[in-house]
Amino acid sequence: MTIHREGYLIILISTLILGAIQVGNYFLYAWLGWLWLFLLLTLGVLVMLYLVIQFFRIPKRTVTFEENDILCPADGKVVVIEEITETEYFNDRRIQISIFMSPLNVHANYNPISGIVKYVKYHKGLFLVAWHPKSSTDNERSTVVTEHSSGKEVLYRQIAGAVARRICFYVKDKQKVTTGEEFGFIKFGSRIDVILPLDAKIDVKIGDKVKGRITKLGELN
Repeated sequence: MTIHREGYLIILISTLILGAIQVGNYFLYAWLGWLWLFLLLTLGVLVMLYLVIQFFRIPKRTVTFEENDILCPADGKVVVIEEITETEYFNDRRIQISIFMSPLNVHANYNPISGIVKYVKYHKGLFLVAWHPKSSTDNERSTVVTEHSSGKEVLYRQIAGAVARRICFYVKDKQKVTTGEEFGFIKFGSRIDVILPLDAKIDVKIGDKVKGRITKLGELN
């Protein structure tokens, strides 16, 4: 396991703040002599530091896939599988799979297919809870479209939530990408939508817990 680069500064600042709190806790104990309070606050400091560090963890995973496989772009839970009218890029009917990431999930995001990036756009927006129906269109978000070697295109969208306040993405237009490579990161709770052709084979169902780079969402036909 490694720590994502997006977490270095936040972990440093958190360590300094929590360290200062612990110093204050020590002086409070020296003044009051309440061992139970000292131990309780110390435990709270350690738990907070652990939660911050684990949020930015990147587990080591072996990526295996076939040419037409659609791999899951994020850890989380499948909360939506439905047919929609996609209006930002395709302007036609598509299948949407939405994955909700809690603050306890790994928050790195990965390319679901290999191909050439055809479209990248960042949108400012609101911070509705990630499972809100309008979060896909109204929240802060980024949209990436990759064209597979078969000519099929897949859209994937990072969506900020009520807690997530920063979306990071690293791909550029016309860039060649590979299934399972990291393309972005969302800080502190969020959602990612994958928009597929109507004839795509779907291998997951609502309620499934999925893992980025490991779980197979389906296949392009």
